[in-house]
Amino acid sequence: MKSMGRTIFHLSAVFLASALPVFAQAPALQAPATVTAGQSFAIRGSGRGTFYLVGPSHVLKQNVDARQEIAIAGPDVSTSGSYQAILCSSDGCINTTFQVLPAAPNRLSFLLHPSRVPVNTPNAVNGTAIVSDRFHNTVIAPAKVDFRLSLAGEDISSRSVQSVRGIGWFEIGSRPKQGALQVTAALNDTTEPRVIQQVASEACGLRMSATPGPHAVTLQTEPIRDCAGNPLPDGTIVSFTKTDAAGKSTVDTPIKKDKATAKFEVSGPAHISVACGEALGNEISFAGRP
Repeated sequence: MKSMGRTIFHLSAVFLASALPVFAQAPALQAPATVTAGQSFAIRGSGRGTFYLVGPSHVLKQNVDARQEIAIAGPDVSTSGSYQAILCSSDGCINTTFQVLPAAPNRLSFLLHPSRVPVNTPNAVNGTAIVSDRFHNTVIAPAKVDFRLSLAGEDISSRSVQSVRGIGWFEIGSRPKQGALQVTAALNDTTEPRVIQQVASEACGLRMSATPGPHAVTLQTEPIRDCAGNPLPDGTIVSFTKTDAAGKSTVDTPIKKDKATAKFEVSGPAHISVACGEALGNEISFAGRP
Protein backbone atom coordinates (compact mmCIF):
# COMPACT_ATOMS: atom_id res chain seq x y z
CA MET A 1 0.00 0.00 0.00
CA LYS A 2 2.78 2.40 0.91
CA SER A 3 4.56 1.67 -2.37
CA MET A 4 1.38 2.29 -4.37
CA GLY A 5 0.81 5.60 -2.52
CA ARG A 6 4.31 6.85 -3.34
CA THR A 7 3.77 5.97 -7.02
CA ILE A 8 0.46 7.86 -7.18
CA PHE A 9 2.10 10.92 -5.51
CA HIS A 10 4.99 10.89 -7.99
CA LEU A 11 2.67 10.72 -11.01
CA SER A 12 0.56 13.55 -9.61
CA ALA A 13 3.63 15.75 -9.25
CA VAL A 14 4.66 15.04 -12.84
CA PHE A 15 1.19 15.89 -14.18
CA LEU A 16 1.13 19.11 -12.11
CA ALA A 17 4.54 20.23 -13.35
CA SER A 18 3.57 19.57 -16.94
CA ALA A 19 0.42 21.62 -16.50
CA LEU A 20 2.27 24.76 -15.26
CA PRO A 21 3.02 27.50 -17.85
CA VAL A 22 6.62 27.68 -19.12
CA PHE A 23 8.23 31.14 -18.69
CA ALA A 24 11.07 32.28 -20.96
CA GLN A 25 14.43 32.81 -19.30
CA ALA A 26 14.98 36.51 -18.70
CA PRO A 27 17.89 37.80 -20.79
CA ALA A 28 21.04 39.01 -19.06
CA LEU A 29 23.99 41.14 -20.23
CA GLN A 30 27.59 41.14 -19.04
CA ALA A 31 30.02 43.75 -20.39
CA PRO A 32 33.57 44.65 -19.31
CA ALA A 33 33.74 47.58 -16.92
CA THR A 34 36.20 49.41 -19.21
CA VAL A 35 37.24 49.08 -22.85
CA THR A 36 40.00 50.84 -24.80
CA ALA A 37 38.79 53.03 -27.67
CA GLY A 38 38.87 51.23 -31.02
CA GLN A 39 39.30 47.79 -29.44
CA SER A 40 36.90 44.99 -30.41
CA PHE A 41 35.29 43.01 -27.58
CA ALA A 42 32.22 40.91 -26.78
CA ILE A 43 29.21 41.25 -24.48
CA ARG A 44 27.82 38.07 -22.95
CA GLY A 45 24.07 37.52 -22.78
CA SER A 46 21.24 35.02 -22.96
CA GLY A 47 18.05 35.06 -24.98
CA ARG A 48 17.03 36.61 -28.27
CA GLY A 49 16.02 40.17 -28.98
CA THR A 50 17.05 43.54 -30.34
CA PHE A 51 20.37 44.89 -29.15
CA TYR A 52 21.16 48.59 -28.85
CA LEU A 53 24.54 50.16 -28.15
CA VAL A 54 24.17 53.81 -27.14
CA GLY A 55 27.37 55.86 -27.09
CA PRO A 56 28.41 59.52 -27.04
CA SER A 57 28.49 59.84 -30.83
CA HIS A 58 26.15 57.21 -32.31
CA VAL A 59 23.63 54.41 -31.66
CA LEU A 60 24.00 50.83 -32.95
CA LYS A 61 20.93 48.59 -33.43
CA GLN A 62 20.90 44.91 -34.44
CA ASN A 63 18.94 41.70 -33.91
CA VAL A 64 20.90 39.17 -31.88
CA ASP A 65 20.77 35.68 -30.47
CA ALA A 66 22.38 36.40 -27.15
CA ARG A 67 22.83 32.73 -26.40
CA GLN A 68 26.09 33.50 -28.12
CA GLU A 69 28.39 36.46 -27.44
CA ILE A 70 27.47 39.81 -28.98
CA ALA A 71 30.52 40.99 -30.93
CA ILE A 72 31.26 44.73 -30.76
CA ALA A 73 33.56 46.02 -33.51
CA GLY A 74 36.31 48.50 -32.68
CA PRO A 75 34.91 51.34 -34.85
CA ASP A 76 31.66 51.23 -32.83
CA VAL A 77 33.55 52.23 -29.68
CA SER A 78 36.07 54.71 -31.10
CA THR A 79 34.74 57.64 -29.06
CA SER A 80 35.66 57.66 -25.38
CA GLY A 81 32.97 58.09 -22.75
CA SER A 82 30.06 56.23 -21.16
CA TYR A 83 28.20 53.58 -23.18
CA GLN A 84 24.95 51.74 -22.50
CA ALA A 85 24.20 48.26 -23.86
CA ILE A 86 20.47 47.40 -24.04
CA LEU A 87 18.83 44.09 -24.95
CA CYS A 88 15.08 44.10 -25.55
CA SER A 89 12.82 41.07 -25.98
CA SER A 90 9.11 40.38 -25.66
CA ASP A 91 9.61 40.19 -21.89
CA GLY A 92 11.08 43.70 -21.64
CA CYS A 93 14.49 45.32 -21.73
CA ILE A 94 17.63 45.02 -19.65
CA ASN A 95 20.80 47.09 -19.82
CA THR A 96 24.33 47.44 -18.58
CA THR A 97 26.89 50.24 -18.81
CA PHE A 98 30.62 50.41 -19.41
CA GLN A 99 33.29 53.03 -20.03
CA VAL A 100 35.43 53.46 -23.15
CA LEU A 101 38.83 54.91 -22.29
CA PRO A 102 41.09 56.82 -24.72
CA ALA A 103 43.69 54.79 -26.59
CA ALA A 104 47.44 55.46 -26.37
CA PRO A 105 48.42 59.11 -26.97
CA ASN A 106 49.80 59.76 -30.47
CA ARG A 107 48.44 63.15 -31.60
CA LEU A 108 49.06 66.76 -30.61
CA SER A 109 47.18 69.98 -31.16
CA PHE A 110 49.57 72.87 -30.49
CA LEU A 111 48.73 76.55 -29.99
CA LEU A 112 51.50 79.18 -29.73
CA HIS A 113 50.82 82.78 -28.69
CA PRO A 114 51.35 85.55 -29.76
CA SER A 115 52.37 85.66 -33.43
CA ARG A 116 54.79 88.59 -32.86
CA VAL A 117 56.65 89.53 -29.71
CA PRO A 118 59.32 92.10 -28.80
CA VAL A 119 62.73 90.68 -27.88
CA ASN A 120 63.76 90.33 -24.23
CA THR A 121 60.20 90.38 -22.89
CA PRO A 122 59.65 88.22 -19.77
CA ASN A 123 56.92 85.53 -19.95
CA ALA A 124 55.83 86.79 -23.36
CA VAL A 125 55.61 83.46 -25.18
CA ASN A 126 53.19 80.72 -24.13
CA GLY A 127 52.25 77.44 -25.75
CA THR A 128 49.50 74.91 -25.09
CA ALA A 129 49.54 71.32 -26.35
CA ILE A 130 46.45 69.09 -26.23
CA VAL A 131 47.19 65.36 -26.17
CA SER A 132 44.82 62.96 -27.95
CA ASP A 133 44.70 59.44 -29.35
CA ARG A 134 44.31 58.42 -32.99
CA PHE A 135 40.53 58.84 -32.69
CA HIS A 136 40.90 62.45 -31.45
CA ASN A 137 39.88 61.55 -27.89
CA THR A 138 41.59 63.76 -25.31
CA VAL A 139 43.95 61.56 -23.29
CA ILE A 140 43.31 62.31 -19.62
CA ALA A 141 46.18 60.17 -18.29
CA PRO A 142 49.50 62.07 -17.87
CA ALA A 143 51.77 62.07 -20.92
CA LYS A 144 55.22 63.57 -21.47
CA VAL A 145 55.30 66.52 -23.89
CA ASP A 146 58.63 68.05 -25.00
CA PHE A 147 58.94 71.67 -26.13
CA ARG A 148 62.03 72.60 -28.16
CA LEU A 149 63.01 76.17 -29.11
CA SER A 150 65.31 77.15 -31.97
CA LEU A 151 66.29 80.48 -33.50
CA ALA A 152 67.88 80.77 -36.97
CA GLY A 153 68.22 76.99 -37.08
CA GLU A 154 70.11 76.81 -33.77
CA ASP A 155 68.63 74.95 -30.79
CA ILE A 156 68.54 77.29 -27.82
CA SER A 157 66.51 75.52 -25.13
CA SER A 158 64.09 72.71 -24.38
CA ARG A 159 61.82 71.60 -21.58
CA SER A 160 59.56 68.66 -20.78
CA VAL A 161 56.19 68.77 -19.03
CA GLN A 162 53.63 66.20 -17.94
CA SER A 163 50.17 66.83 -19.36
CA VAL A 164 47.37 67.38 -16.84
CA ARG A 165 43.96 66.11 -17.98
CA GLY A 166 45.20 66.19 -21.57
CA ILE A 167 46.89 69.62 -21.53
CA GLY A 168 50.61 70.44 -21.50
CA TRP A 169 51.56 74.11 -21.08
CA PHE A 170 54.66 76.31 -20.88
CA GLU A 171 55.60 80.00 -20.67
CA ILE A 172 58.95 81.64 -21.43
CA GLY A 173 60.45 85.03 -22.15
CA SER A 174 61.42 86.03 -25.67
CA ARG A 175 65.08 85.78 -26.74
CA PRO A 176 67.46 88.78 -27.09
CA LYS A 177 67.90 88.36 -30.86
CA GLN A 178 65.16 89.19 -33.34
CA GLY A 179 64.05 86.70 -35.98
CA ALA A 180 61.81 83.67 -36.39
CA LEU A 181 61.60 81.69 -33.14
CA GLN A 182 60.50 78.12 -33.85
CA VAL A 183 58.81 76.20 -31.05
CA THR A 184 58.20 72.48 -31.59
CA ALA A 185 55.92 70.36 -29.41
CA ALA A 186 56.77 66.65 -29.45
CA LEU A 187 54.98 63.54 -28.19
CA ASN A 188 56.83 60.30 -28.90
CA ASP A 189 57.33 60.41 -32.71
CA THR A 190 54.71 63.13 -33.26
CA THR A 191 55.97 66.71 -33.72
CA GLU A 192 54.09 69.97 -34.25
CA PRO A 193 56.26 73.00 -35.14
CA ARG A 194 55.06 76.60 -34.83
CA VAL A 195 56.84 79.91 -35.53
CA ILE A 196 56.63 83.19 -33.65
CA GLN A 197 58.29 86.36 -34.96
CA GLN A 198 60.57 88.15 -32.51
CA VAL A 199 60.90 91.83 -33.37
CA ALA A 200 63.05 94.65 -32.02
CA SER A 201 61.97 96.19 -28.75
CA GLU A 202 61.88 99.91 -27.87
CA ALA A 203 64.53 102.20 -29.31
CA CYS A 204 67.62 102.62 -27.14
CA GLY A 205 70.26 105.38 -27.24
CA LEU A 206 68.29 107.45 -29.76
CA ARG A 207 70.37 110.30 -31.20
CA MET A 208 70.03 112.77 -34.07
CA SER A 209 72.25 115.31 -35.81
CA ALA A 210 71.39 118.55 -37.62
CA THR A 211 72.57 119.91 -40.96
CA PRO A 212 71.77 123.64 -41.41
CA GLY A 213 70.59 124.88 -44.82
CA PRO A 214 69.81 128.31 -46.30
CA HIS A 215 66.27 128.44 -44.92
CA ALA A 216 65.82 125.21 -42.95
CA VAL A 217 67.59 122.60 -40.90
CA THR A 218 67.67 118.93 -41.84
CA LEU A 219 67.63 116.40 -39.02
CA GLN A 220 68.67 112.75 -39.27
CA THR A 221 68.93 110.06 -36.64
CA GLU A 222 71.74 107.61 -36.22
CA PRO A 223 70.77 103.98 -36.99
CA ILE A 224 67.94 103.23 -34.58
CA ARG A 225 68.33 100.04 -32.58
CA ASP A 226 66.99 98.52 -29.39
CA CYS A 227 69.14 97.88 -26.32
CA ALA A 228 70.14 94.43 -27.65
CA GLY A 229 71.38 95.93 -30.92
CA ASN A 230 68.45 94.83 -33.09
CA PRO A 231 67.47 97.39 -35.75
CA LEU A 232 63.93 98.70 -35.53
CA PRO A 233 61.91 97.75 -38.61
CA ASP A 234 61.29 100.17 -41.45
CA GLY A 235 58.01 101.99 -41.01
CA THR A 236 58.41 102.55 -37.26
CA ILE A 237 57.39 106.14 -36.55
CA VAL A 238 59.88 108.67 -35.19
CA SER A 239 58.64 112.06 -33.95
CA PHE A 240 60.65 115.28 -34.32
CA THR A 241 59.33 118.24 -32.29
CA LYS A 242 60.37 121.90 -32.68
CA THR A 243 59.65 124.42 -29.92
CA ASP A 244 60.08 128.13 -30.66
CA ALA A 245 58.32 131.45 -30.10
CA ALA A 246 55.40 130.33 -32.28
CA GLY A 247 54.79 127.22 -30.17
CA LYS A 248 55.28 123.53 -30.90
CA SER A 249 55.23 121.72 -34.20
CA THR A 250 55.79 117.99 -34.75
CA VAL A 251 56.77 115.94 -37.76
CA ASP A 252 56.16 112.17 -37.67
CA THR A 253 58.30 110.25 -40.13
CA PRO A 254 58.89 106.51 -40.66
CA ILE A 255 62.23 104.78 -40.33
CA LYS A 256 63.82 103.98 -43.69
CA LYS A 257 66.96 101.85 -43.80
CA ASP A 258 67.47 102.17 -40.03
CA LYS A 259 67.25 105.99 -40.00
CA ALA A 260 64.62 108.73 -39.86
CA THR A 261 64.87 112.27 -41.27
CA ALA A 262 62.90 115.52 -40.96
CA LYS A 263 63.22 119.16 -41.99
CA PHE A 264 62.18 122.32 -40.08
CA GLU A 265 62.27 126.01 -40.97
CA VAL A 266 64.03 127.92 -38.20
CA SER A 267 63.76 131.73 -38.05
CA GLY A 268 64.72 132.35 -34.42
CA PRO A 269 65.76 130.55 -31.25
CA ALA A 270 64.40 127.01 -31.21
CA HIS A 271 64.77 123.63 -29.55
CA ILE A 272 64.27 120.38 -31.49
CA SER A 273 63.80 117.00 -29.79
CA VAL A 274 63.35 113.46 -31.10
CA ALA A 275 61.38 110.48 -29.75
CA CYS A 276 60.48 106.97 -30.88
CA GLY A 277 57.76 105.24 -28.92
CA GLU A 278 58.66 105.65 -25.25
CA ALA A 279 62.31 106.39 -26.00
CA LEU A 280 63.46 110.01 -25.86
CA GLY A 281 66.54 111.13 -27.75
CA ASN A 282 68.81 114.14 -27.56
CA GLU A 283 67.83 117.81 -28.08
CA ILE A 284 69.43 120.35 -30.38
CA SER A 285 69.17 124.11 -29.77
CA PHE A 286 69.44 126.90 -32.34
CA ALA A 287 70.13 130.52 -31.50
CA GLY A 288 68.52 131.84 -34.67
CA ARG A 289 68.29 131.39 -38.43
CA PRO A 290 70.62 128.60 -39.62
